[in-house]
Amino acid sequence: MFNYTGMQWLFFFYFYCFAGWCFESVYVSLKSRKWVNRGFMRGPFLPLYGSGAIMMLVVSRPFSDNIALTYIAGVIGATALEYVTGVAMEALFKMRYWDYSNRLLNFQGHICLRSSLTWGFFTVLMTRVIHRPIERMVYTIPPQVLYYGTVILTIYIVADFTLSFKAALDLRDILVKIVKVREEMWRMQKRLDVMIAFNNEEKEQRRIDKEERRELRLNELSASLEQGFATIKDMVLSRPTAFGENAREEIAELRGKFSLYREREKGIGRLDFFKRDMIRNNPTMRSQTYESALEELKEMANDKQEKKQRSG
Repeated sequence: MFNYTGMQWLFFFYFYCFAGWCFESVYVSLKSRKWVNRGFMRGPFLPLYGSGAIMMLVVSRPFSDNIALTYIAGVIGATALEYVTGVAMEALFKMRYWDYSNRLLNFQGHICLRSSLTWGFFTVLMTRVIHRPIERMVYTIPPQVLYYGTVILTIYIVADFTLSFKAALDLRDILVKIVKVREEMWRMQKRLDVMIAFNNEEKEQRRIDKEERRELRLNELSASLEQGFATIKDMVLSRPTAFGENAREEIAELRGKFSLYREREKGIGRLDFFKRDMIRNNPTMRSQTYESALEELKEMANDKQEKKQRSG
């Protein structure tokens, strides 16, 4: 059992990628009460499920006659695969495409006891029930048909994965840019607050707490800065001597920087359909480092979808 050619192993991988996509998409769609094309890729394939299925077949080979050892091998193998994949994806993309942080007995949010025990059960189910008819089906496929069909699938999946991988990297870069632009705007806002307070005859501070303002979304922070520049303009009109020459030069410099960051903000908000779909297809993805920036991207993607539906 499980003595396959390289092409057969590859076909099994693709088959279980597809089966995993079907299961995951239906499950998430039922929970969301709307269709969700689940997964990292645009096409109907989830590589984690394919990798998990192949791992189950491989680790269970030495224990094919022992259900208990098959179960334990599945628990260990799947847990290791899920942890390594989760850590690698978070390190590379700065996001988690699944997160068990709210589950009991989890480790770093990448793995948890319930998931590991479930993987062990699926390993037994896979090797004893699910895989056997799939194996018989593959044996009935003529070798040439299997070969060329698998090659075609490989070309399609590699192309899909490449585009999805690039979209994920682009999303990571956008998250970093959002945080950087917001930090720069926040520093500009602090400087405006100091200048306004120092030159305000009533010595009134702006009412928004500084730390609260730091957590504002980009568009909210932009509006706050616009308000700050408008306040300074009104002060200059009412009291031409309110700001000295050095202060006026600094205000002009800040205004120029603000205009530059506004242009960057507009560029950040342009999400193509690959990035929008990746965000919408993974509603549970999180980013510990860039959580608020990721929420902004989710809002951008959902707003674009709502506008498209209204126009349609």
